[in-house]
Amino acid sequence: MHNETPKTLPELDEETIAFAQRVFQHARAGQVQELGDLLRMGLPPNLRNEKGDSLLMLASYHGHAEAVRLLMEHGADPELANDRGQTPLAGAAFKGDLASVQCLLDGGADVNGRSDGGKTPLMVAAMFNRTEIVDVLLSRGADIQARDAGGLTAEQLAGAMGAADAAERLARAS
Repeated sequence: MHNETPKTLPELDEETIAFAQRVFQHARAGQVQELGDLLRMGLPPNLRNEKGDSLLMLASYHGHAEAVRLLMEHGADPELANDRGQTPLAGAAFKGDLASVQCLLDGGADVNGRSDGGKTPLMVAAMFNRTEIVDVLLSRGADIQARDAGGLTAEQLAGAMGAADAAERLARAS
């Protein structure tokens, strides 16, 4: 027996790092043509950055529904959470991007998927008074009675955050 040095990843050269940064910027900026070209050439649709944000998370969070649609068509996983436990649907709900929320749901995102702390997309939308998104999530089967890790419902979270319109809407719906 001999001792082997554990294998490590090779150092990435500056060109590779610059390319990766451009790819993630394409997702952030919603550059559908550039992303589409790269995906057709074999770019992994679930590529993640140093924070665990997937290309889909970045496109969703930054409100680029066409990029979201493209990535999902190429197999991006709508349930792939980042290092903070956030899913693309929760990110789109937080930012208030209705078109991305609809694309994600149409592509199979779990309407009741949970992020860290047990928060559902409905809870996130309610907390930030995203009433249109609350309506869409409810119409797509969001569980209005779900509770987060602290035992609070979307309505209670909305109330605690001062999101009066969302709290009222949820009270009427329940």
